[in-house]
Amino acid sequence: MSASPRLAMLAVAAALLVPVAASASDDSDTDAAFSSAPTALHLCGGDEAVIKGDACKDGSYSQTAAKLDAALQRALAKAPANIRPLLKRDQYWFAETIQHAAENDIPQSNNPADREAFARMLSQRLTTLEEVGDGFGRAGVLGKWEDAFGSVTITAADSGAYRLAIKTDSGFGADDDRRWRCQASALVTPAADGWLKGAFTAELGNGQKPPLKPLAIKMRRQGESLRIVAAEPDWEHDNSPPSCAVQQVTASYFASGKQDTAAADKIDAAFIRPTFDCARPDMASDEEICSDPDLAEGDRRLNAAWKALLPRLDETTRRALLDDQRNWVRQQADLYPVSLHPGQDKMRYDLHHTQAARNDLSKLQRERIALLEGFDENRKGLAGLWLGYTAIIKITVTKDGLEAKGWKWEQGDWKAGCDYEMDGDIVNGVFRSSERRKNPDTLERDHATLIVNRLDDAFAKKRFDSSDPDEMKCRRSPDRSSTARLFPVRPSPDIDEDGGWH
Repeated sequence: MSASPRLAMLAVAAALLVPVAASASDDSDTDAAFSSAPTALHLCGGDEAVIKGDACKDGSYSQTAAKLDAALQRALAKAPANIRPLLKRDQYWFAETIQHAAENDIPQSNNPADREAFARMLSQRLTTLEEVGDGFGRAGVLGKWEDAFGSVTITAADSGAYRLAIKTDSGFGADDDRRWRCQASALVTPAADGWLKGAFTAELGNGQKPPLKPLAIKMRRQGESLRIVAAEPDWEHDNSPPSCAVQQVTASYFASGKQDTAAADKIDAAFIRPTFDCARPDMASDEEICSDPDLAEGDRRLNAAWKALLPRLDETTRRALLDDQRNWVRQQADLYPVSLHPGQDKMRYDLHHTQAARNDLSKLQRERIALLEGFDENRKGLAGLWLGYTAIIKITVTKDGLEAKGWKWEQGDWKAGCDYEMDGDIVNGVFRSSERRKNPDTLERDHATLIVNRLDDAFAKKRFDSSDPDEMKCRRSPDRSSTARLFPVRPSPDIDEDGGWH
């Protein structure tokens, strides 16, 4: 694998410090760009075939697969270079949907309706690819846009607004737990930041009241694709649109069919470029950054903050931050594919959680920007907010001394982690925990950084066989270490101090 563009920001420090790693994720292919996978759909024949048994006997599925690949190749030939990976990703996700549907025996189902639904999925995808191939070059946003999970049709409304008719239906199996559908409408208007923003339209029945806070939605052209982002529903007030599982509304859509020139509008269709080449993404997270103007702009902002910060730091802090940044880059590469198929959704982890994955990636990026832009290198003492790629702690001065609360998380394991809850005082310039045990909590400064529980790394290595519960500082496994090196940061709305998503 070539050097990952996600490590481009580290090049500034490479000459001063140590060589940069070769890629963002050296030990796994699970983070690789979806567009790097083969695009041909193997329905029948061979070990990779997704359909087995009598369903393949008449050869119709093989013929359909060949037509699908030919339609995709025609569309890719017409697509701009920076959009081809997104269209290939879309086809890969469709192939995953078909594979899961086949694994749930839909093509071989005894129910004719299931078999017809499977054939209809393939037929609809063929039509979609043929129409997408005709859609490149469209101006504005009016018209129909499609992706692997459904479509959105956009029409002009009053006072410069646009109405969205959303229809998604992704069948990963015959039962409702394996299917996400959405049929809803929304109204958006141009905003100052380049997005068109609004909310889902409430379609109320007799006696129903509109939600207290209608679910927000926004859209924006990203070159020859259309980006739509739906907010996460507020389950406390149940503002999710009726008959709409909004999880897959957040996506990249492609223009469907030739444009009606009489209906063209003048919405900006610029492609917001991140700091790397979107024609050659290495990681799945790279593809998502390229697909979303907010994430692309965030990538540029993050890199600018990194370059501005490094010259202000002493060598020890700079080395520590470089190491933390390497780990954060790997965390970013891991996060998107893990969030796309989250293990904690045990019933539906194989569905594509496109909304959650985008939002998790956005939160991670915004929090890192908040650290780099709000880096408080002149902080004295221990009090304040401290943040690293995998931990956070807030230290406050109380009438009795110091109090510290925070946590350390394990990326990809939402149940694991370590909780920081300690109090103590400063004695001869050193924090002394009020607890009395062999492995007490510790806080100590090292230049501009803070080291939490320095001794716990050593204790963790021998803790697995220990019967002394007083030694364990983390959840689930006694050999986890709570040691962390953190950095001084000013508070920000983008920094999660409450543990809401890690």
